[in-house]
Amino acid sequence: MLIGFICPDCGAKAPLNILDYKCACGGLFVLDYTPPAYSADLIDPTEWNIFRYRAFMPLENEFWRDVTLGEGMTATLPYQEGLYLKLDYAMPTLSFKDRGAAALIWLCKTIGISRVLQDSSGNAGNSVAAYCARAGIDCEIYVPKGTSPKKIAMIEAHGASCTVFDGSRDQTADACRQKAAQEGIYYANHVYNPLFYEGTKTFIYEVFEQLGRIPDNLFIPVGNGTLLLGCQQALMHLYSSKVINRLPKLYIVQSERCAPLYGAQGSPRDITPEETYAEGIAIGKPMRGRQILGGGYAGPRGVILAPEADILSARQALARDGLFVEHTTAATYAAYQALVRRSPLEGDALIPLCGAGLKSEK
Repeated sequence: MLIGFICPDCGAKAPLNILDYKCACGGLFVLDYTPPAYSADLIDPTEWNIFRYRAFMPLENEFWRDVTLGEGMTATLPYQEGLYLKLDYAMPTLSFKDRGAAALIWLCKTIGISRVLQDSSGNAGNSVAAYCARAGIDCEIYVPKGTSPKKIAMIEAHGASCTVFDGSRDQTADACRQKAAQEGIYYANHVYNPLFYEGTKTFIYEVFEQLGRIPDNLFIPVGNGTLLLGCQQALMHLYSSKVINRLPKLYIVQSERCAPLYGAQGSPRDITPEETYAEGIAIGKPMRGRQILGGGYAGPRGVILAPEADILSARQALARDGLFVEHTTAATYAAYQALVRRSPLEGDALIPLCGAGLKSEK
């Protein structure tokens, strides 16, 4: 089967080796690919990384062997009564973004890219820099002013150059895309490139393999939606394959100081982000906002807010239980706590611990 990209806005198709990061009409590509029905028999038990699930990914060669850093296969931990935590900070660069970066840099390796440019609030930049180093690809990362110095140091440690842009997260992204277009550099971006979601969807495959089921409620931090969209793909895959008979409720967690999806209909609200501890989801203009708000998921969903005043105490509570996470992860736990204080959940829940505490200093 020939695998490529397709624009959901105009229907135009493009090959995987296209250098443009979006369609000529302005639409954002999605992958023109349908995986085979899910079966445990198709999982490769000899691989302890996300590529054990490569039968459900559009991989056309073995280059992933030159890219993987052992990402994935993180623990799903019973934490409190009715609550699981998935320890996705236990990754090579200490965040869940390694899942997507491994798949994205597989694509870069496959189509012969020698240099990439990307923008990030820190974690995705760390991941792309690390996997580029592994694959022998030159890399430059744009980060906004105020990004944790530890994240910048980590990017540079991988041999990538790091440009600190004097602007907001959204302004940084605009500047990075402008440079990529002007200089003809491949824009290896975790939001625009659909291959990234092929990596993040393995989060769900792991939970299902580890628990033999999917918890009733999933709390997903959402800025640009890279974990959410990947999880939705995998959940719909399991559901259409008839290995689960119901879809969990997804709680889209946003910072109360940056919540363009909260109360939105069809398209994100036009907001001005305020400073928040949850820098990883401080995205005022999510590029796939319409896709996030659209009908790609057949199960129940809702958008909830993380109370800013509760983030530090939530972080401390997790740390006192041996789980030292960055503030954005703590915001997800704070949102969960606020919700269950108001109204008990039906069934159990799962929260991803997306980033390690050593990566943030606020």
